[in-house]
Amino acid sequence: MEKRESRYVKVARIAYRLTQQALPRYSHPKSPHHFTLPQLAACVLMMYYLDISYRDMEEWLLATDQVCDALELPRIPDHTTLQRTYKKLRKLDFDKMKNQLLDENGVEEETIASDSTGFSPGQASLYYQTRSGRLYRQWVKGAYAVGTVSQFILAWQSGQGPSNDTAHLAALRRESGRYGKRLGGRRAWVMLADAGFDGDGVGALDLIPPIRRHGKLIDAVRKARADLVSAARLDGLFGQRWKTETVNSVIKRKFGDTIRSRKRSLQRREPIIKGMVYNIHR
Repeated sequence: MEKRESRYVKVARIAYRLTQQALPRYSHPKSPHHFTLPQLAACVLMMYYLDISYRDMEEWLLATDQVCDALELPRIPDHTTLQRTYKKLRKLDFDKMKNQLLDENGVEEETIASDSTGFSPGQASLYYQTRSGRLYRQWVKGAYAVGTVSQFILAWQSGQGPSNDTAHLAALRRESGRYGKRLGGRRAWVMLADAGFDGDGVGALDLIPPIRRHGKLIDAVRKARADLVSAARLDGLFGQRWKTETVNSVIKRKFGDTIRSRKRSLQRREPIIKGMVYNIHR
């Protein structure tokens, strides 16, 4: 009987290949060289894929020979080594991995949908927060631009909530535009987003419902955009925006809706790595 390969082995192999292409072999010429940086980074990606702690990841690797073989690990890294590796990784590193994966899959989209979602900044349950009187007043925000056909995440941004999504629009549009369809070198793709992204930076090909100040629209440009959004709702185009809501749901259900880091800079990195493991899973 043919033996079926585990999904974890496939994910580990993809993660290792992407880290090898995006990262240098070692983080420093005088590092111990017990492991390569791509090997450790792939372990970190697997840890977030499994939604387990650093200590549990060390134990999980001890029990999974096939994954260790896929990552070419000479031995099992300590949990503190994995934690230090995560601190070394930057948004630029994840961008390189993402772009490599999307280029391999030949992604080209006519419609790109954007939305943001919040992650709890701690592990405390709502019951504990209510009983202790210490409810979370802020959260870590991840903003994603998703291709409506491939359902890959094409661009990501992170920040602190509560805050307006408008600040992320320009960066999401610029980064995801690399995978938008072009005709004659000009943009031929449409950005879909909810009213939270409404602001001065909205462009002609951005279908974003304008916020009605005091219940009405006065500016002619905003009125015209409202008419375009209404027409897009009727023909079903604007309904494609819900696919980004689906992606947000998958990320939270499969990879967790909480943030484990304590430092603000590391917290803002977690929505990005969750988006990266979603793309690998996809």
